[in-house]
Amino acid sequence: MAFSRVFPDPPSKSIFKTFALMLLSIVTSLYFLHCLTERCGTCIPTERREAGPVEAFYASKLKDFESLRRKRLLQKWTVMRHHSLIHRLESVREGGLTLPVIDDDRDVLQAHVKMSNSLDVDSETGESYFDTGKLSALGEGSKKLPQAIIIGVKKGGTRALLEFLRVHPDIRAVGAEPHFFDRNYDNGMDWYRDLMPKTLEGQITMEKTPSYFVTREAPARIYAMSRDTKLIVVVRDPVTRAISDYTQTLSKKPDIPTFESLTFKNRTTGLIDTSWSAIQIGIYAKHLDNWLQFFPMSQILFVSGERLISDPAGELGRVQDFLGLKRIITDKHFYFNQTKGFPCLKKAEGSSKPHCLGKTKGRTHPNIDPEVVQRLRDFYRPFNMKFYQMTGRKFGWDD
Repeated sequence: MAFSRVFPDPPSKSIFKTFALMLLSIVTSLYFLHCLTERCGTCIPTERREAGPVEAFYASKLKDFESLRRKRLLQKWTVMRHHSLIHRLESVREGGLTLPVIDDDRDVLQAHVKMSNSLDVDSETGESYFDTGKLSALGEGSKKLPQAIIIGVKKGGTRALLEFLRVHPDIRAVGAEPHFFDRNYDNGMDWYRDLMPKTLEGQITMEKTPSYFVTREAPARIYAMSRDTKLIVVVRDPVTRAISDYTQTLSKKPDIPTFESLTFKNRTTGLIDTSWSAIQIGIYAKHLDNWLQFFPMSQILFVSGERLISDPAGELGRVQDFLGLKRIITDKHFYFNQTKGFPCLKKAEGSSKPHCLGKTKGRTHPNIDPEVVQRLRDFYRPFNMKFYQMTGRKFGWDD
């Protein structure tokens, strides 16, 4: 009796059996769960099937995203590597100098443009075109000669126009200015085409080189490429444009003579020096005569640089109509930057910040002798009147 109270009867066999079955069930469930999560093919043999359209679509997007991520890692390196060269070349060109571009610089410029296009990086701002909705298809499309070219004018607003146009999904533009029809024509059309970004069916290839408008050989050369090329010219009050031109040069060469001294051949007689590029560029009627020998006025669109600031959506509407594109760029894409004094792009799809032009845009102009400004207005007035008559549009520079 005492022994049985110390050591109770052992549990029945049925309890052990039930416990063993429960443990086996738990282990089996865990194993099946492991197989499902790891997609173990030995657990539940299933017949393989081809990926459906939905799976294929997302697999393709994932591949594109990974490719884009690799490309974006290269963007900063590309801009840092080539920005100093582009700045040097543009300093020579914008400074009104005629120094030749050596072959090594041409080769590096071509490499820079090709790299910028492949990465969709703007050579001047260093920003990705993808950030403004411009990376339409990675690795797709083909390179074509441009169907539309912004040919002028320097300091008229060409960079702003190109940046705004890039918002349109049917426009693809080369980043750096190729200067093909004025400086690099001997390199040939294949070299020029290779600079262009890839485009899909229905997209327009564009480039911008403002010096074309004042280059005598440019109209014939572009006509030889394609007589159907559409030409865009951004024009601005020639007096203000000349001062802006001088301001840009002054920022790079602080020791140049004053604007007043460069304006006149002889200030006593009041004879304007039309050989100075800052003055000569603004004689728009003279340059337009050269273009009309090859292209009808219907293929040339003149954009107001002033309206591009005061009403960017209105001017962009005219450009989109001229290019035969749907009016996608509207008022909703812009806001006015009070500090810079001109419009900027709002956040576009895929962008983390607004898109404004670089620090080199919107410089403060030096104070110019009002008498010199008036003499220039008197000088340009007859040329402006002729230009209004030729284009059929009054730009209001003499009001």
